[in-house]
Amino acid sequence: MNIPADLKYTKDHEWLRVEGDTATVGITDFAQGELGDIVFVDIKSEGQSLDSEAVFGTVEAVKTVSDLFMPVSGTITEVNPALASDAAVVNSDPYGAGWMVRVKLSDPAQVDGLLSADAYKELVGG
Repeated sequence: MNIPADLKYTKDHEWLRVEGDTATVGITDFAQGELGDIVFVDIKSEGQSLDSEAVFGTVEAVKTVSDLFMPVSGTITEVNPALASDAAVVNSDPYGAGWMVRVKLSDPAQVDGLLSADAYKELVGG
């Protein structure tokens, strides 16, 4: 199981990569493995300002649909356009090409409250 050390994580299995006042968000390798083959990603929240833990979309796998939760408060500035034509990229590259959204942080201090790679690894029993 891949858990990059340079990212922050949530208990809901989202990851966050911060660059300045913007963050890229996706689901973890553990989450995509648990979901199985992802067939559709539904995110209609572009341009919306959402609070931490708000649902920003859903991911649909062959057997289930799962909500996507905001790791931090902010405005969704971009949805990954590649997901519309190839949702399976989330399975093959969850930390790269399979990212979900980019968010302009409204409170960068919230990042400090997220899990480190080691804490996330402990959470999922890695």
